[in-house]
Amino acid sequence: MPTARRSPVRSRLRAAAREVFGWEELRPAQLLAMEAVMAGEDTIVVMPTGAGKSAVYQVPGVLLEGPVLVVSPLIALQRDQVTALGRSAGARASAVNSAQRARENAQAWERVREGALDFLFVSPEQLAKPDVLAMVGAAGPALMVVDEAHCVSGWGHDFRPDYLALGRVRDRIGRPPLLALTASAAPPVRADILRHLAMPHAREIVAGFDRPEIHLEVVRHQDEEAKRRWVVERAAGEPKPGIVYAGTRKETEEYAAELSSLGLCGAAYHAGMTSAARSAVHDAFHAGELDVVVATSAFGMGIDKTDVRFVLHASVPGSLDAYYQELGRAGRDGRPARAILGYRPEDLGVQRYRASGHPDESTLSGLMDRVRAHAGPVPATVLREETGLTHTTLTSLLHLLAEAGGLVLEEAGIRAVPGARRDTCAREAVRLAEARTRLEHSRVEMMRGYAESEGCRRRALLGYFGEDLGAEGCAGCDNCEAGERGSDAGGVAVLAGTGGHTIPTPEPPGGPAFPPGTRVSHRVWGEGEVMSGEPDRLTVLFTETGYRTLSLSAVREQSLLTPLAEV
Repeated sequence: MPTARRSPVRSRLRAAAREVFGWEELRPAQLLAMEAVMAGEDTIVVMPTGAGKSAVYQVPGVLLEGPVLVVSPLIALQRDQVTALGRSAGARASAVNSAQRARENAQAWERVREGALDFLFVSPEQLAKPDVLAMVGAAGPALMVVDEAHCVSGWGHDFRPDYLALGRVRDRIGRPPLLALTASAAPPVRADILRHLAMPHAREIVAGFDRPEIHLEVVRHQDEEAKRRWVVERAAGEPKPGIVYAGTRKETEEYAAELSSLGLCGAAYHAGMTSAARSAVHDAFHAGELDVVVATSAFGMGIDKTDVRFVLHASVPGSLDAYYQELGRAGRDGRPARAILGYRPEDLGVQRYRASGHPDESTLSGLMDRVRAHAGPVPATVLREETGLTHTTLTSLLHLLAEAGGLVLEEAGIRAVPGARRDTCAREAVRLAEARTRLEHSRVEMMRGYAESEGCRRRALLGYFGEDLGAEGCAGCDNCEAGERGSDAGGVAVLAGTGGHTIPTPEPPGGPAFPPGTRVSHRVWGEGEVMSGEPDRLTVLFTETGYRTLSLSAVREQSLLTPLAEV
């Protein structure tokens, strides 16, 4: 029998992984993504936390001619990545950020100029500076990486709009191949990432979302004070180390103080702390000196530890995307861990409020007038002075108007599109913002659905990301365990002696009419795609209105959905 031909690129990748990083094996999805990078293809990679996403750029990075530019969201995370690469023989890495002394940043740029760096880590905000952009462009990066790429969608439209400019940044540094990496990206998030990074033909490599080692549990509360007591008691009683996610900076400090008063080593971690204080907590947790870190969600990516035994949410996140990202920090060593959500329905009101803001038409029209008043491209700094808007607000509005077809954002500045009607563009920008708000509201409701579900939580969570649970069934959640004890599991029967595997109740005669992936049309909500199906319901992601969960019997009896192939 003839032997299969060995790919020379794959052989080089395996050799580099072994000789530089000490990795004897690479997973199939890692190799597939690395080969795409080596071929110069734009690529988006979605892999669960702990599956080795960073290796996708690290291994090719020591083989490519030229430095790898890594856009990383947090200084603590950059520090971890640089340190980890520094431990590997032959991997040369530095970061440029605001927490370092000017001399340290100057040394990093000197190494870039000398060609003595394999990896340079920066934030999106650093790349908004013309001098940084010029120095990066002069280095001729061989690859641009957007790590934690879900931030493009999750943060770019709100408080870190420089994420939305990364597609244009690539154009200004020689247009190297672009690699986007994330552990959590449902289909609309992936589409948003690809659109804003200008990757229309990107290769998509999506590994399985299931983390069977993490047990899923939701504990419902009616009283806020009772929930607070439960958070402290539950965090104290779980195997250590662990992470508690709280909704506000004040709560992180209060919970950390209460846990410390019980004799545990606990510490708060949030954006209001100094960089030095956050680094101290980060280092102590990594060194095993802390039992529990209580963190705000936006800064959890700086906490990257393999042996976290539990992640407890004291406040409900705004979406299953955020929840999956955060619970994924448990059990990275493959050993059993727990994801516990303390749920109070009233908490979702805060999330709906946060997802409700959008600009008014007059503000957008006025901004277009300001741009048109200038003969040529106008720098954003001039517009800030003229409008009094903050950098964040102005950048968000400019990106909305650009998406609406009214403005063009160039290196020299912002200019109006010839012939674009001001009022029409402003209305379109408002429509885009409102559509985004509807999607965010639907994501909040999907979070509610997960928390209040009586069925298999793992099935619900994976279905949100468009993935079926598969024949293996549930590896562990509170509802399926309740079903084993004989209680109703919400349409999913779990039989004793099956090892926790779920056995769906039979489909109605005729079988499922709308399997996941089916494109459908609804007479009110428009076109969409079936994300997941359970014995009694379907979850559909509609283009204009976001996620909707529909009763399967109502869909069939009232013909609510029409497969697009039949339209």
